[in-house]
Amino acid sequence: MTSKNTNTPEFKQFALDERLLTVLDDIGFKQCTPIQGECLPLILEGHDIAGQAQTGTGKTAAFLLATYHFLLRNKAAPNSNLRALIIAPTRELAIQIHKDAETFNQHCGLRLGLVYGGIDYEKQRTSLADGVDILIGTPGRLIDYFKQGVFRLKDVEIVVLDEADRMFDLGFISDIRYILRRMPKPEKRLNMLFSATLSHRVMELAYEHMNSPTLVKINPEQITADKVTQVLYHVANDEKIPLLLGLLKQMDPHRTIVFVNTKRTAEMVWSYLEGNGIHSAILSGDVPQKKRQRLFNEFSNGELAALVATDLAARGLHIPEVSHVFNFDLPQNSEDYVHRIGRTARAGASGDAVSFGCEDYIYSLMDIEAYLGYSIPTVQITEDLLLKPEAPVKRKHHEETHSKHKKKSQRRPQRQGGRSTHQKS
Repeated sequence: MTSKNTNTPEFKQFALDERLLTVLDDIGFKQCTPIQGECLPLILEGHDIAGQAQTGTGKTAAFLLATYHFLLRNKAAPNSNLRALIIAPTRELAIQIHKDAETFNQHCGLRLGLVYGGIDYEKQRTSLADGVDILIGTPGRLIDYFKQGVFRLKDVEIVVLDEADRMFDLGFISDIRYILRRMPKPEKRLNMLFSATLSHRVMELAYEHMNSPTLVKINPEQITADKVTQVLYHVANDEKIPLLLGLLKQMDPHRTIVFVNTKRTAEMVWSYLEGNGIHSAILSGDVPQKKRQRLFNEFSNGELAALVATDLAARGLHIPEVSHVFNFDLPQNSEDYVHRIGRTARAGASGDAVSFGCEDYIYSLMDIEAYLGYSIPTVQITEDLLLKPEAPVKRKHHEETHSKHKKKSQRRPQRQGGRSTHQKS
């Protein structure tokens, strides 16, 4: 969640439920972000919203505050087992929304549910047995439980569709339509849709399944976080690894995401990072969900210094305190650039976004800068920034060695009444 902007109204100006205002005071949220300041007054008056907003601009807080306000101010229908549904395209985003929802629930006492594919099938199913007020989930698992009669979509009073454009990218749009068509008619519920862009296909979905939604579009200059320092290096292909390593050594970033355009490049970058003493991992679309969550945890708690990620992993990625984002490859889509650099400088913090304009992808720069509305500052490459790399490691051998070492360390016995033998002195 993010809430920091000096040119927007304060939350206390809205007629929010007192319990929500108490929570906002507790967590230090005073002023709205642009998307919150424009959406909240409209939503609180009962208008449907189709909003353009990137992850990290405060949209989650906007739709959660509106959802909580309406549920707290209105009584549930008799025997209702589901009042609000929030649909997210990825497991990671669903988990983060649920985490934020728990924060807002501190003084509200609503029942929350979270479902997503990959793990904990029976555990998640059981958690819904007595009904929930707010259910957050991914499309496939939601449909699965609905078909089993675990909850009723006809009870839904509020629906939120987060990152609608991502739903199209991942092929979920038929699932979304399946869910929406089994709810009460659009005029009988409150509808909120958020998307990186309000493209034709997104707006077609909005007009088909919403009640005359009001469009809220935040300009690209507002979408990009104010405290991201952006720089661009014009670099030859064979200088990219030396420059990346040189910058990482010089900056000493504590939590870095390196974005690439292909899985093959991710493998190459990872092998050089590991070979040069920077512990990292690859995050791409084919990484199993359990492993993805483990990598997120290791990255968040500092065990991993860097993640090498493709764009398939960029949307919905919420990790606190990311210090640096590197565009090792410039993205081929302008909106993906904003998504990538939005991983840093969250919740009012500052961060750095470093881009390499290489021979293969420099053609994307003109479109990116046109989308941003300004030129990204360029920095000259000096010899001291180019680090001669050590040899890259082989991934399979490295992972087998790391796995054996980890299992061996876990088997070491603990001393009676003292520290384990493998703890640092």
